[in-house]
Order: sequence, then C-alpha cells, then structure tokens
Amino acid sequence: MQKRTLGKNLEVSALGLGCMSMTTAYGPAADKEEMIRMLRAAHDLGVTHFDTAEAYGPFANEELVGEALQPVRSEVTLATKFGFDIDVETGARRSGTNSRPEHVKAVAEASLKRLRTDTIDLFYQHRVDPNVPIEDVAGAVKELIAEGKVKHFGMSEAAVQTIRRAHAVQPVTAVQSEYSLFYRGPEAELLPALEELGIGFVPFSPLGAGFLTGKIDEKTTFDPSDFRNLVPRFSPEARRANMALVDLVKSVAEGKSATPAQVALAWLLAQRPWIVPIPGTTKLHRLKENLGAVDLKLTEGDLKHIDEVASGLKLEGARLPEAVLKMTGL
Repeated sequence: MQKRTLGKNLEVSALGLGCMSMTTAYGPAADKEEMIRMLRAAHDLGVTHFDTAEAYGPFANEELVGEALQPVRSEVTLATKFGFDIDVETGARRSGTNSRPEHVKAVAEASLKRLRTDTIDLFYQHRVDPNVPIEDVAGAVKELIAEGKVKHFGMSEAAVQTIRRAHAVQPVTAVQSEYSLFYRGPEAELLPALEELGIGFVPFSPLGAGFLTGKIDEKTTFDPSDFRNLVPRFSPEARRANMALVDLVKSVAEGKSATPAQVALAWLLAQRPWIVPIPGTTKLHRLKENLGAVDLKLTEGDLKHIDEVASGLKLEGARLPEAVLKMTGL
C-alpha cells in the first residue's frame, strides 16, 4: 500500500477506511464479529488509517474499532471526533453542538477508553460550534496534545477562515469534508488554503455515498433508517437527472479495465498528493475493489476528459438536508 502524509508528519495509507457505516447511517448495524474481521482484513491489506467518531452509534463505532484493532494498535492510526452535544456517560443526544473545552476533554477521555488506547492519533472537531470561539477549541486540543492524549488536531466541515484561526493556535494536521466528482465544493477555496497552510485533506463520501459506484439508480430503495432517504441529491428525480455523471465514470472505467468506484477514487487521489480519501464499506469484496484504486493510473488526458465532461453537467439536489447544511459552517 502506498503511503501519504497529512500535515507535517502523520503518515497514513493512501486510502483510509471510514468506519461509520458499520454501525450507523446506512441502515441497521452490521454483524459485530463480521465487522471485526473486516477491520482486521483491512489492516492485513495495507490500510493503516481508520476513521470513527463518538457520534457514530453513539459510541458503538469507537467500541467496535477499538476492539478490532487493539491487537495491531501500534501499526495503525486512529481518527475520532468530538463536537456534538452527547452525554459522555449515557450516550443521550442533545440538540446541537458542544465544543466547550471541558466537554472536549471529557470526550477525549471517554474515546480513549472505548478505543482501548493511550493516545488518539487524530482528533477532529466534528462540526464547528458557533457558541465557542475556535481559539478556545484549538487551545483545549493543544492541552490534550501536551498531555500526550492526542497527537494531531483535525477539523471537519469548517470554513477556511475558521481553519486559519484554529491553525494559528494549534497547527491543524487534517481537514475532513465531503469531496468527490459528485460534490466538488472544496475546489474553490478550501483546497488552495490547505495547500498554503500545509494541511492534509481527508474526503469523506468519496464515492458520493455510493452513487458513483454505478450500483444505484432512480429505482433503488434504501432501508428506512438510511440517511440517504433525507438527502435531496438522492431523491429519485435527482438520481435520474444525475446519472450522466455515473455514465461518465463508467465509460472511463471500461477503458481502463477498472470499476467505476476505482475511477472515482483514483480521480480523487490524482487531485493532490496530500489527499487521503476514506471510503466506507461493510463488504470485504468492496474493500478490496476500493483499494485497487491506489494502483489505477489516470493519465493527464483521462483527467482532462473527466473534468471537461463533469464540468458541463448540472447536478441536481443539495448534498445534505438544509438543517444539516446549516451546521457545517460552509
């Protein structure tokens, strides 16, 4: 597996593994023992970067990742997140965000226990808290780093000016936001700013929540608990309108003897050398398929063709429900 560096010195596999779907968001939680085998297989296949969060469950995802990777803890990096208003003792969800310094530190202590580790490799603010100055948040993480409980500071779905303010207090190693051929918002301001500041980028939903795999069309039905039922971009009408993008990816894949998912991930990897996508899956054969993207070479001609055609498409539907978009800070 090829390696990439986030920030100044966090070396990780070129593709990480997003673990959220193993316990939440895309339907009922998968079988625990099967997911433990999946996580260990990912490590055996060369994945060294695993992404989780207290909010996934809550808590169930961190517990799963901690148990699965405890035997190889020294060989992997673990990323988790704070920032939602969740009772760290009971798991009760309150509304909104909570990045008060005392809460950030309490979340860190609880996450360390669930992850069965002495230190968190990458600790993201999951969503910007409008009620807490970002300097105070960065200062809290800086103290956790000084104590050895956290190694690196990350931010998720944050605006460029917020990232700059945080970075001035505690250097930010990685920023996580949605980015794929299905959503190219970060290209305008975020990517240039990260390049300037020397911050790595970790795109979530690099396969457009499954849309770019070519396995979803307007007739696809999702489990009632699948979050895509609430996403405007996944309405049947939007899916029908957006199939032209899938057709583009499929056509490139056919010419490369690859799959659409591999092309979509290879495209992301080709954008910057400090981009580390974290596709998620609960199926071993999909994991292996995704990892094949690391060795797929898209030529300058391929990239130009993809960009020219994709730029001419008008994609329908917002990437998230309006209420969720308001929490992103973007």
